[in-house]
Parts: sequence; C-alpha cells; structure tokens
Amino acid sequence: MATMSTGKKLAIAGIVIAGVTAYMAYLGASSSWQYYMTVKECVDNATQVAGQRIRVSGTIVPGSLVIAPDRQEARFSLSEAGSHLPVVCKGPLPDDLSSTKTMEVVVEGRMEDSCTLHGEKLITKCASKYSTQKKEPTATADLRAGETVR
Repeated sequence: MATMSTGKKLAIAGIVIAGVTAYMAYLGASSSWQYYMTVKECVDNATQVAGQRIRVSGTIVPGSLVIAPDRQEARFSLSEAGSHLPVVCKGPLPDDLSSTKTMEVVVEGRMEDSCTLHGEKLITKCASKYSTQKKEPTATADLRAGETVR
C-alpha cells in the first residue's frame, strides 16, 4: 500500500482551502452584484418584481420624508422621470438623511403587491462629498524661493 508524501498532502490541503475561500468570496460578493433599478423601471415592472429583493435609486420627493423619533423608520416617496414610488424603510437610517434638502438615495428591500417598497437598507448619495473644491491660494503657496512675507 503506497503512502502519500507530505508535499502532496499539503498541496491537496492548499487546493481545498483555496477552493473554499473562493466559493465564500463569491457568495459574499454576489449579493452586492444586484443592479439598481430606477423608480420608473420599478413602477413599470411592479408585478414582475413583487416579492423580489431589489435596489431602487431615486430622489426623495420634497416634503414626503417622515422620520420616526428613534430614527429606526422612514416613510417617503421616491420620484424619477415623472414616476413615484412609496417607500417604508425600517432599520438604522443614515445620519445625513434629512428633510431639509433634496436627496438622492438607493433603497434595498422587497417590493410588496401594494406597489410599496419595504426597504431594509437605505443609502444616501452625496455628489458634493466627492466633488473637488477650488482652493484659495495661500500666502506661503505664492512665495517663490528667497521671498519674505511682510
């Protein structure tokens, strides 16, 4: 009866560990591969997406946002291209969610038969956060070598 060498055992163990790691990474990443539907797409295909887990991107209708005092629930309407979608989002809400400004958001949840999106996760989009800001020149930045500030 032939015995397997230590090198072969280690190689097989390495292959098994790499395979399990790759599979777990695939499972973890596949949930984030859902694409975002627009409000119009969601409303137009409400019967097809009913009961399914979806992500919807849109703008909160001004004046429609109502946040519970404990910030564990928000009710609002999303709009895009003339379509409106009522949303009830339960769970922790982003700190920057506010009714004082127009906000673009992404809601992840399930579409109910009543054409209401029941969100479990709410992500705010903040375009200004990622835009570059024009910096004012400073006195030290304008100095050339050898000049002094008076």
